[in-house]
Amino acid sequence: MKRYLLILLSIAMLTAFKSVQQTGSFDNFPAYAGNDLGVSYSPEKTTFKVWAPMASEVKLRLYDAGNGGQAISTVSMVKSISGTWQNIINKDLKNKYYTFQVMQDGKWLMECPDIYAKAVGVNGARGMVADMALTNPTGWQNDKKPALKSFTDIVLYELHIRDISISPNSGIKNKGKFLGLAETGTKSPDGEPTGLDHIKQLGVTHVHLLPAFDFNSIDETKPEANKYNWGYDPLNYNVPEGSYSTNPYDGNARIKEFKTMVQALHKNGLRVILDVVYNHTSDTKNSNFNQFAPNYFYRQNADGSYSNATGCGNEVASERAMVRKFIIESIVYWAKEYHLDGFRFDLMGVHDIETMNQVSAALHKIDPTIFIYGEGWTAGDSPLPEDQRAIKKNAAKLNEIAAFSDDIRDGLKGGWSDLKEKGFVSGAAGKAESVKFGIVASTPNPQVDYTKVNYSKAPWAAEPFQTITYASCHDDNTLFDRLKISNPGASEADLIKMDKLANAIVLTSQGVSFLHAGAEMLRTKQGVANSYNQPDSINQIDWSRKTKYKAVFNYYKGLIALRKDHPAFRMASTKMIQTNLKFIDTSDPGIIAYQLSNNANGDSWKNILVVLNGNPSDKTIKIPAGKWTLVADENTINEKGIKEVSSGDITVTGTAAYVLYGN
Repeated sequence: MKRYLLILLSIAMLTAFKSVQQTGSFDNFPAYAGNDLGVSYSPEKTTFKVWAPMASEVKLRLYDAGNGGQAISTVSMVKSISGTWQNIINKDLKNKYYTFQVMQDGKWLMECPDIYAKAVGVNGARGMVADMALTNPTGWQNDKKPALKSFTDIVLYELHIRDISISPNSGIKNKGKFLGLAETGTKSPDGEPTGLDHIKQLGVTHVHLLPAFDFNSIDETKPEANKYNWGYDPLNYNVPEGSYSTNPYDGNARIKEFKTMVQALHKNGLRVILDVVYNHTSDTKNSNFNQFAPNYFYRQNADGSYSNATGCGNEVASERAMVRKFIIESIVYWAKEYHLDGFRFDLMGVHDIETMNQVSAALHKIDPTIFIYGEGWTAGDSPLPEDQRAIKKNAAKLNEIAAFSDDIRDGLKGGWSDLKEKGFVSGAAGKAESVKFGIVASTPNPQVDYTKVNYSKAPWAAEPFQTITYASCHDDNTLFDRLKISNPGASEADLIKMDKLANAIVLTSQGVSFLHAGAEMLRTKQGVANSYNQPDSINQIDWSRKTKYKAVFNYYKGLIALRKDHPAFRMASTKMIQTNLKFIDTSDPGIIAYQLSNNANGDSWKNILVVLNGNPSDKTIKIPAGKWTLVADENTINEKGIKEVSSGDITVTGTAAYVLYGN
């Protein structure tokens, strides 16, 4: 999400709430230690418990439906310990809907679900009492995650639930739905595998889902409107998004269908990452947070106004006890209930380091192979001191948490703030050190000149798994669009060479590789960068491009297979990289060359040579003596060998990556 989103509302919010409670006055709020906030169901009774420390009265209303109709009963909650209110209804309330309403300072606040709601009705306006065991698809108890040995073995594939299936040429029945990503055997009109089968064919290890919790910007009662959003506007954090279900009115449907999707991905060898947005809410005054503890969940500036390091009108105060508790319990719930394999934290830099480390500890207690990463920056300044922020500069303080490397991203294609700026792959000078910084996964390396790195003037990753290496994501233009914009005179053939070089570098670099869905078929958003609310015609995956650019798809597929087959490209420690990866001086600022030696990380190839030519013209360079076998050039990945090279030098095609091995 980074610097965008949203929302003209943020200006209005900041204007409307210039003065809110001072931060210091929250220090005396009671913190509740129990783990039973929210709704706990059994056929005999349902317990309702909320934290509303300043409330003078709290009402619980029960409904037959998730929208419309009058309450079938209204119950007063009973004040309990540490700011909590509770009540127990001694009958079977399964599939009944509910709201809470808090009185504070003599005023009734809005009716809404509790912040821990596990199930909701249409548009998330009412919670639902769910028997979660009945939401499990057949065989859920036997759902098994694909094996994962090391975080650096991960190849991430970032997709949007709607984008992957909504196109008329997707061949997918449940278009734009969780179930669409669970379908197998789907094909384009040209007979090419689409959706899940396509992802499996490509060879990635993890599917990264853009926000799929219940977000605010889509009216679930009007599916015919075909409204679109990325989903970075949280409403109910612990519930799947209703517009991605086949029936948003039934609180059970979205839960079961999300689980069905996870189960299908696991069965097909893919782990599942959920993009989470705990850094801000879609609304401030009307958020569920503010209906139970007004202003407590948000940071304030010194003058009492809402701080806005997210650019969305508010920022969540992760360092406060009950906010930290909520984030940790929410993320643990997703990991356990939905069998998720990792989480990507939107604007992770807005969160404090201690909260993120407690998140990591809680998740890794459940499963040490859960992968956690996020954007190591903020979208603006924050009252949280910089040394406490979970930004990439502080990555060494983060325990088993990774961050995106905008250093290599912008080194490859040019800076995000200037669309006309070229990068290493389009022949720009002065980008090589930023790319080298990324090749060694932001870890300390004596051969990187940090004075010439674009953003980071020092290494920030303690270990290589802490770096997400990428060229593009949902934010900004697609890689192919960006290259077209910054190279207006280039032919399509030249743009394709630049594109392939960019992700060849990503997929041969150390760290964790990340691909934007559709990059493997030169995805375009028709030049639209901030497409968070644009129509399907801009955002959808156009499966005809897989046929048109099949050679590009095969190249990406080959690179992923090369990475997976050769552990030298995914070394597990900084020490291993420092020992086995050595850059070669080429005396050409447009060429990066390096050798991976000593059967690095147990590789079957004793020595591997990678030569990256960012110049548009062919270049000849000297390579270490010996017999080398070329396995990757600008067109082909063939681990059995393309040709032998033994002359002591090699001519590398312009804008191309060459990989060779020697024993």
